[in-house]
Amino acid sequence: MKKTLFIVAIAIASATGSYAQTPKPVEGLEIGNLAPELKFKNPDGKEIALSSLRGKIVLIDFWASWCMPCRMENPNVVTAYNKYGNLKYKNGAKGFDIYSVSLDRDQTNWVKAIEQDKLVWKSHVSDLKFWQSEAAKAYQVQAIPTNWLINEKGIIVAKSLRGPALDAELDKLLAN
Repeated sequence: MKKTLFIVAIAIASATGSYAQTPKPVEGLEIGNLAPELKFKNPDGKEIALSSLRGKIVLIDFWASWCMPCRMENPNVVTAYNKYGNLKYKNGAKGFDIYSVSLDRDQTNWVKAIEQDKLVWKSHVSDLKFWQSEAAKAYQVQAIPTNWLINEKGIIVAKSLRGPALDAELDKLLAN
C-alpha cells in the first residue's frame, strides 16, 4: 500500500511538474528581482530593449548631460566598461555591458555628452522626457546618477554602485 501511494504521488508530481519547477523571479527593483524591461530609442531613433543584452552582466545606468555628479561618475563607468567588458563570468555570462538611460530633454546635449565623456558602449537610450521619463518612472528614480547591476538572466544582483563599489561587485561575478 505504501509503495502504491508513493508511485501515485510521483505520477501526480510528474504530471503537474510541481516537483521540479523553480519559482520564476518576481519583477521588481530589489536585489533578487527580475529587472523591469526597458525599451527606448537611441540617438539614431533605433529602439533598444534591455532584454536584448540578456546573457551579459549589465549595468543599467541612469544619468543626464546636465547632471554634474553623473558626469563626474562617468569616468568610473568607462573604466569599468573597458576593464570588465570582455572578461569571463560565472554562469556563462558573455561579458559586461551598459544600458545607459539618459534623463535629458535635449538630444544635442545628450549626444555631445556621450562623445565628450567617451561613453563608447552602444546601448544609449532616452525618451527625452527629463524627470518624466518612462524609464525613470519604471525604476522609481528620484536622483541621478543611480544604477542597477543585473546578471545574465536579468536578475538584479546589486544597485547604487559608484566608484570602486562597481568594480568590487563585478569582481564577485568573475569566473575563477
